[in-house]
Amino acid sequence: MLSNNIYQEDRIPGQFERFWRSYRANSLAMFGLWCFAILLLVTLSAQWLAPHDPLMQSVHRLQPPSWHPEGSVEYFLGTDDIGRDILSRLIIGTQLTFGSGLLVMLIATLIGCTIGIFAGMTKGLLSSTLNHLLDTVMSIPSILLAIIFVAFLGTGEFNILLAICLALIPRFIRSVYIAVNAEMEKDYNIAARLDGANNFHLLWSSILPNLSTVIAAEMTLAASMAILDISALGFLELGAQAPTPEWGTMLGDSVDLIYLAPWTVTLPGLFIMFSVIIINLVGEGVRHSLSAGTE
Repeated sequence: MLSNNIYQEDRIPGQFERFWRSYRANSLAMFGLWCFAILLLVTLSAQWLAPHDPLMQSVHRLQPPSWHPEGSVEYFLGTDDIGRDILSRLIIGTQLTFGSGLLVMLIATLIGCTIGIFAGMTKGLLSSTLNHLLDTVMSIPSILLAIIFVAFLGTGEFNILLAICLALIPRFIRSVYIAVNAEMEKDYNIAARLDGANNFHLLWSSILPNLSTVIAAEMTLAASMAILDISALGFLELGAQAPTPEWGTMLGDSVDLIYLAPWTVTLPGLFIMFSVIIINLVGEGVRHSLSAGTE
């Protein structure tokens, strides 16, 4: 359509619009985003999507998936050794593994970033002590830290979520602490401080926007680690206990059936792998889009 405006000025896109354009141009990240949205939808509506009661036993024991000649559409992904529908258990398991992993990640992000930001903006003995303490904690794998916390707190779903959250918080504190310290030494922040800017102004206008890529990378890693740690503790019978339909617990309960009924083992493992891959695709796309034009 023709316009009578003689000043054909281009509109400068906003920060979120530039981010979305860059993210949308990445087809792999968009695929991950759609799959992540589907997983999130399944997590929120799992109670209504499950075709059967995940704890209900039936006479159809070790029935193969529907594409097998001996399978049935009623039990689309087959049944386990006591006749429970695997599809229903996997759908409900999204809440206990995928949803719990995201919840733990968000809580660890909030607490860890808050402590890391305030620690990074301070100097002195307290900051130095925290730095060396975090170096020591970071040398211990998160799954080992979670097992140590579970040994003190005891087994159970709430205890393993608390243990994994406590194991992930030091990672955020350490990463954010280093990033804030590096930002405080930048020339523009030193100049702003000389002009009279206080810590709150520097934090809001300069430091937080430049922490987005660091926080996005740590959130991606933390979500993946949370899902894997929840599944690993369930597999080791330290987390959710049978007959809870948690993916790691399902994997541990069915490992003896890998030759007799391989679908009871491979399907939970595939769901764990798929969710971790999707989270990494989304996180890498976010990190790349946030840093577009600055690298």
